[in-house]
Formats: sequence, structure tokens, C-alpha cells
Amino acid sequence: MPGPMSHGAHGAPRKPKNAAATFRRLFGYFKPHTFSLVVIIVGLLISAGAGVAGTYLLKPIINQIENMLQTKSSDFTVFFSYLTVLAVVYGVGALSTYVVNRLIVNVSTATLEAVRVDMFTRLEKLPLRYFDSQTHGEIMSRFSNDTDALRDMLSQGLPMLISSSITVVGVLVMMLILSPVLTALVLVVFALMLLVVQKLGKKSAFYFGKRQKSLADVNGYIEEMIEGQREVKVFCREQYVSEEFEKLNEELRQTSTSANTYAMILMPIMGNLSYALYAAAAAAGAGLAILGRADIGTLAAFLQYTRSFSQPLVQVSQLFNGFISALAGAERIFELIDSTPEVDEGKVTLVKVEKEESGALREVACCTNHWAWKRPLDSGSSSTSNSKATCVSMTSPSVTMARWTCSRT
Repeated sequence: MPGPMSHGAHGAPRKPKNAAATFRRLFGYFKPHTFSLVVIIVGLLISAGAGVAGTYLLKPIINQIENMLQTKSSDFTVFFSYLTVLAVVYGVGALSTYVVNRLIVNVSTATLEAVRVDMFTRLEKLPLRYFDSQTHGEIMSRFSNDTDALRDMLSQGLPMLISSSITVVGVLVMMLILSPVLTALVLVVFALMLLVVQKLGKKSAFYFGKRQKSLADVNGYIEEMIEGQREVKVFCREQYVSEEFEKLNEELRQTSTSANTYAMILMPIMGNLSYALYAAAAAAGAGLAILGRADIGTLAAFLQYTRSFSQPLVQVSQLFNGFISALAGAERIFELIDSTPEVDEGKVTLVKVEKEESGALREVACCTNHWAWKRPLDSGSSSTSNSKATCVSMTSPSVTMARWTCSRT
């Protein structure tokens, strides 16, 4: 779906099996950044609170202007005091937003660095059968697409979710304080908007899941064909490979078209419904003002809250697919990290050697240009094989007599 998390969430081919467990494990990477997280949460509270408080200040400012017009007063002292308070509130909110964004960048990039290090470290310990059972494209997808989706969730999705939640709660409280009657009207209309979002969201999520799987298939196929071009040409499989790619690419086109269609129509529908909500609240508020049950300042602040109430909820609905993709990608990442490493049960070691006049190889501690494999025998002795040696036997103080069974030239 269009939004901050829509462009990087391509690598997860399925929904997460256990989103809660994956989320908890992901938060384990935040432990080194506990202080920064506390500052981020406090900063989000201040930033969202400043927006809510700044909107409420519209009420006394507009009422003061109306009062000055009615009394024909030229005393701007109270008016400028309200403007000063409004400037301070928004200034504090802007400063908090800047600090939060800086800390979020640091925490998210450090977290992704730790995740990538864990992935690569485990990848180095995995047996060859793991790489035989996974295409190179699938493995690379975990380092690129899955981590990109995770990055978007950490740097944009989670902060926006927290900020939007705080804003919605604060705005709802202020709306109830200003006018319970208009608040009830807004909630009824907004329930209809959420129903539309739910219907379209299910369709969009379904096709986005298929698109993500198709994209992973295309990436894996391209990776395999690029690395296997020699075999493709040797066996004259160019036509077959081209046809297979066209099938996968066409499937990706169809799923992307369906996914983007539902995603693109959601925003215009939600935009028009939000305007309808705004118009309904304005009409009802005007009626209350005519009846003397609301003043102009209250109506202006409430209408602004109406826009502030619908926008965060729409943003949260947009984050749904991004969160699903990011958690599915995190699950794939943790599957790689949890893969059983290969246990090295061998006793062969690579040692530095020098060749004696007799042709035997002797292990040395200093630097040489010759290396050999030292293998212990059943009796506890060992043998050493050099990549340039032929089948020979040797003796040395550190390497017991052994007969070569194989060698490389």
C-alpha cells in the first residue's frame, strides 16, 4: 500500500507464523539502546502532545479575535500572548521531532547492523547442504529485501504507530471535552470508513502477499540463471530459460497490478470519506453554533481535530501490510540465524611446512610459502600433505612417519 513502508517490503513471501514471538525477539536487539528508546518514547509523547495542545489553542485565539471585533478593542496583549504560547508549543514539538528522528536513525541502523552480522556469522557456519537446498536469490533476499522491510518498520513504521496512537487518544479526549455530540457523529461516520478500509485492506494484503512471493521467485531465478549462464549455453537452454523467466515475470506483473490497484484506490476513497466527515462535522457544528450551544472557537478547533483524528488512523491502516511483510521478513532472518551449523568433527589442520632435502615435509613456526594438511593417524600420530607434493612418506620431530594416500598437484 502507498506509504512509508510500501517500497521496501518486497521480500516476505508469506505471513509470519508467530508475529508476537518474532516481535519479542526483535526487541532483544534493542537492549543496548534502552536509554535511546526511553528518550524516543518521551520525545514522541511531547511531539504528539504539542500537536494536540496547539490545535486546542485555536479556540481561545479565535474567540479572542471575535471578542475584539465585537468590542472594537485595539488591545492585542491577550492575542499576542496566545500566539507566543502557540509558538512555544510548536517549537518544543519540532525540537522533539528532530531529536526523535535522529535517535531513531541511530537505533535502527545499529539494530540492522547487528542483525546482518548475526546472519553472516551463521551463514559462514552452515553446511553445504543448506546452500544446495536454498537458491542464492533466496539467501540474498534475506540480506536485502527482508532487511529493507525490517528497516522501514523500525525507522518509520513503529515510530509512526506510537505517534499516531498517542495522537488519536489525545485528539479523542479533546474532542469529547469540546463537544460530546459532535464527537459521537464523528465516531459513527468514521466507523463506516474503517469498514471500507477493512474490506479493501484484506484484498490488498492478499495480492501483496502473492506479489512478494512472485518477486522472490523472480529474484531467485535471475540469480541462478546469471550464475549458471555457462551451463545454459553449453546445453542450449536459452529458449527454455527465456520462456520460464517470461512466465515468472508475467505472474509478477499480474500480482503487482492487482496489489497496486487496491492500494491506489484506497487513498482516494479514504480522502473523499474524510472530506465527507469534515463536511458533516462542520454542518452539525454550525447548527450547534446557531443554537448557541457552541462558539466559533470551539467549532474551529473541533474541525481541526476531525482532520487530526482521521489522518493517524488512515496512516495506521496503511502500515498493516508493511508490518506483515517486515515481521515475515524478520522470521525468515531468524530462521537463517537459527539454522543448525555444521559441527567440525575433523582433526585436519593447515600448517606451515618446509621441504627437507630428503623430500619430507617438516612443520615449522615461521612464515613460508608452503602449506600442508596435517592429519592425525589412528595411533595418535599425524601426517602432513602439501598441495604441491606427490605421494611420499616423511619424518620430522613434530610430524610422525605416515604414508600418503592421496595428494594434489
